[in-house]
Amino acid sequence: MFKAIAITTFSLCLLAPASAHAASAERSRFGALADGQAVDVVTLTNAKGMRARILSYGAILQAVEVPDRDGKVADVTLGYNDMRGYLEAPNYFGATVGRYANRIKAGKFTLDGKAYSLALNNKTNALHGGVQGFDKRLWRIVEAKGGTTAHVTLSYTSADGEEGYPGALSVTATYTLNDANELSIDYRATTTKPTIVNITNHSFFNLGGEASQRSIYDAVLTIPAETTTPVDASLIPNGQFRPVAGTPLDFRQPMVIGSRIRDASDPQIVYGQGYDENYVIARDVARTPRLNARVEDPVSGRTMDVLSNQPGVQLYTGNFLDGTAVGKSGHAYRQGDGIALEPQVFPDTPNQPAFGSARLDPGQTYHNQIVYRFAVKAR
Repeated sequence: MFKAIAITTFSLCLLAPASAHAASAERSRFGALADGQAVDVVTLTNAKGMRARILSYGAILQAVEVPDRDGKVADVTLGYNDMRGYLEAPNYFGATVGRYANRIKAGKFTLDGKAYSLALNNKTNALHGGVQGFDKRLWRIVEAKGGTTAHVTLSYTSADGEEGYPGALSVTATYTLNDANELSIDYRATTTKPTIVNITNHSFFNLGGEASQRSIYDAVLTIPAETTTPVDASLIPNGQFRPVAGTPLDFRQPMVIGSRIRDASDPQIVYGQGYDENYVIARDVARTPRLNARVEDPVSGRTMDVLSNQPGVQLYTGNFLDGTAVGKSGHAYRQGDGIALEPQVFPDTPNQPAFGSARLDPGQTYHNQIVYRFAVKAR
């Protein structure tokens, strides 16, 4: 399924940029865990002034600062200014989620005739890797380096049996920022035993700015997908592929997100309390990233293309944000304050033969390559 790729282990290297115009990577202290372990942050900056901040806790994308059409820079991701928020009300803001992102029905799957039971953390289902998934683990910063691009590589080893998953899984997450205002995330993993893997990033974006207090409902969304994998009332796929044509889930042409988000005639909207749907981009893992989605904010002019090599992308419009999380600008995050576009294999794939495979064997390398491409649109 996956082509074997050698992963190089880097020694920690934090270098100053070669020139005033080079991209830079700067490491500093962000906070600490309850047991006193330090949590660091690496800030990547390019020549155009775009910045991305990545935490060693959860390999979290804590902030993304990009200019609007007038050159005004704003943070366009939801999150917190300190560790207290990430520990008390994480909401997967910016998080690296795994070992298996999205839902697995009843937290059960079978591999080579052996049944496995996972931790249940989403009513009767397993979600985003379990109670203590990758988003709640302290990762090691392997390398942080500037130059023509800026990047940081983090690593984490998930023990055999952690959260119920078989095999020790060695994972790396590499964030790279270039001068084209492209922020990429490269996830790779190898295992000691046959297992299942589905790792993605769960950032919530608001191109109007995290501090703007504007919802994402006025943004324009495009997703080049002909079908989705519809779910039942428990948000588990029913195994079918449903055409988007003639439904409020059709984003093949640019569409204002809020124009149909309350259309209760479609059960998918009712089940998700908004958009919470896996879109079928393809049925294979590609060699290079392809377009998953495009978001445009008409007020600021900011645009974001999401590309990946994965077959699906989960659209989630922050339907369960309820005002209890207070973000970086002191605002209570409510329903519709951010949009998540999560490239991945399909939900519950281990229990859905028609969906393909999420299996990873020893000697293979799992690879999810995600690119967030930021630009501005003229008036």
